[in-house]
Amino acid sequence: MKRFFKPIEKDGSAKKPSFSSGEADGEKKEKVVSELEENGEPKKEPLKFVTWNANSLLLRAKNNWNEFSKFVSGLDPDVIALQEVRMPAAGSKGAPKNPGEIKDDTSSSREEKQILMRALSTAPFANYRTWWSLADSKYAGTALFVKKCFQPIKVTFSLDKTASKHEPDGRVILAEFETFRLLNTYAPNNGWKEEENSFQRRRKWDKRMLEFVVQPSEKPLIWCGDLNVSHEEIDVSHPEFFSAAKLNGYVPPNKEDCGQPGFTLGERKRFGAILREGKLIDAYRHLHTEKDMERGFSWSGHPIGKYRGKRMRIDYFIVSEKFEERIVVCEMHGRGIELDGFYGSDHCPVFLELSPSFPGSNQS
Repeated sequence: MKRFFKPIEKDGSAKKPSFSSGEADGEKKEKVVSELEENGEPKKEPLKFVTWNANSLLLRAKNNWNEFSKFVSGLDPDVIALQEVRMPAAGSKGAPKNPGEIKDDTSSSREEKQILMRALSTAPFANYRTWWSLADSKYAGTALFVKKCFQPIKVTFSLDKTASKHEPDGRVILAEFETFRLLNTYAPNNGWKEEENSFQRRRKWDKRMLEFVVQPSEKPLIWCGDLNVSHEEIDVSHPEFFSAAKLNGYVPPNKEDCGQPGFTLGERKRFGAILREGKLIDAYRHLHTEKDMERGFSWSGHPIGKYRGKRMRIDYFIVSEKFEERIVVCEMHGRGIELDGFYGSDHCPVFLELSPSFPGSNQS
């Protein structure tokens, strides 16, 4: 709701292939495609996906890693999309930052990076290759873990599909596989007041998302992440509470901006237009048509205070209509108002499983 790393040898972290800034896109693609092939046959495609707003991956590594590791081992997803990782991008003070690498040029940043790298080097995470898109500070940021047997053809970091540019605050990772595209986003919070980093920023984001999903593509889309919007009343626990919510009594001049960020009329309308114009399906709501007060929400307010028991569904798997018949499972993996299954975050993981596109295409 709140709102590439490159391991260094001295950490003892396992190395992964990385692309230098001087390589052309074609050279990158050739290298990755060569890894897709084994005995002359292409690797099979991912079918199981998890998305989760970790609310600081470092804190989760320190405090909740055993639980989260068991969760991942049990589901065995092919792809894990994370948001709000809140690790700073590499680069010294005053110098240009590298949002594809984790900062490690101070003693404290090296220690924090080592903690996280040690966690990711243990089972089951050692089976995944990682891409990062990070903000300059401990804010926002996304990560994508892909099983090593399912390497994407290409990974970019912008809604504008520019290979070298990362979205500000590391809010986008776009991975292209053989038969589909996977988009991991951390949408900016709408905010409470008419400010530069509030309503207008969210409107611009939604406009760009609409432009992205209507672009022609031969490959269908799986779009996941913390999208920071609850589309319909069924997607919040207390619609009247969220519709009337205010911060310090402030009432926006535009009615469409009134209410809880994520549940304002403007956001919900724009999200509906994105789904409609992009010919997209909300995978969870496609399978679950009734309100579920126990397991139907991905974000939960703090157990103490006025937000106790107040919950929203703001984390999604959105898929192209071509995937409609292949949606097998889409589930929230948290329940109740005591944050069971949230693993220390205020968000719970969401899981999607697709059926194979043709007999024999699945994998174990």
